[in-house]
Amino acid sequence: MRYYIIAGEASGDLHASNLMKEIKKIDSQAEFRFWGGDLMQHEGGHMVKHYQELAFMGFSEVVSNLGTILGNIKYCKQDIKTYKPDCVIFIDYPGFNLRICKYVKKIGIKTFYYISPQVWAWKSGRVKTIKKYVDKMFVILPFEKDFYSKYKYNVDFVGHPLLDALNSLPELNEKIFREKNNLSDKPLIALLPGSRKQEIKKMLSEMLSIEKDFPDYEFVIAGAPSIDIQFYQQFLNSHVKIVSNQTYNLLRISKAALVTSGTATLETALLNVPEVVCYKGSRVSYEIARRLIKHIRYISLVNLIMDSLVVTELIQNDLNYKNLKSELNKILEEKNEQKLKIKYKELRHKLGDSGASEKTAQLIIKLLNN
Repeated sequence: MRYYIIAGEASGDLHASNLMKEIKKIDSQAEFRFWGGDLMQHEGGHMVKHYQELAFMGFSEVVSNLGTILGNIKYCKQDIKTYKPDCVIFIDYPGFNLRICKYVKKIGIKTFYYISPQVWAWKSGRVKTIKKYVDKMFVILPFEKDFYSKYKYNVDFVGHPLLDALNSLPELNEKIFREKNNLSDKPLIALLPGSRKQEIKKMLSEMLSIEKDFPDYEFVIAGAPSIDIQFYQQFLNSHVKIVSNQTYNLLRISKAALVTSGTATLETALLNVPEVVCYKGSRVSYEIARRLIKHIRYISLVNLIMDSLVVTELIQNDLNYKNLKSELNKILEEKNEQKLKIKYKELRHKLGDSGASEKTAQLIIKLLNN
């Protein structure tokens, strides 16, 4: 069968690639055409556009790039019509995907959505669109099934695909990793400033402001695969290293991490690393988002899933030198580290067993065959 997949971000590229891998195990004749990234490309098929061309963050940036976005939507619709897939699989990325979904449904192609948009946080009106145009939604957060049931829409909770990705990591030799990346023997503090240039500009200087106060630790930046290493240089001093496109391995040997809100907060927790969650956007974007987001107490996935303040969140004006220094000191204390790791174990349990990609592939193919 022919599968058309749309993933607009780095995390979507990861989860879509694992889904493609599982689909191929069941459907040996599977053909893929997709919007995604390098991980999806590794699984084969034809990449229409890389997610780097789609990454616009914040309200002001979306408005300034509206012509490009609308052009991509028009091109995607025509490409799907020409390719005539058996189904289109949407991976999160709702601003783009829900527009395409309407069109795809209208021309009679099956629509599947893997990894729900965060309609439980804001824009709950999108549920109406999802019910009308998505043939089946596969959710990865346990509370999402209950959320959709309130709207009389039946979804499948398949577990979280991050568990698959992290459980399949090969064994890591810390000594070789440190030598390869020119790291010292000091305990490491990982800095995850985001995967978009706008995020990095906002976050990295804040994170690095406390580096001098922790001389017994080495601060290391997790370079995003979509960002050229030269971009980071403008923010650095001679003490700070960059480890590019090796975030999981860096986290696996880190003592603690400062993490920009997003999927990375969950990845860090599932790798058992104490963290402080950080977020600072433009004033305009933040104020608009604050007014739109309803009934949500936290911004990190860790706290949302646990429904309690497990990891500290420093948001907007609270993200400053004084607070960062204080919170990092706290999570470096052994007693606090152990408490966090107990909570992380509960988190893994709440996310269900591994096998999300396999379950989703089986369900998609079953629905197509039916």
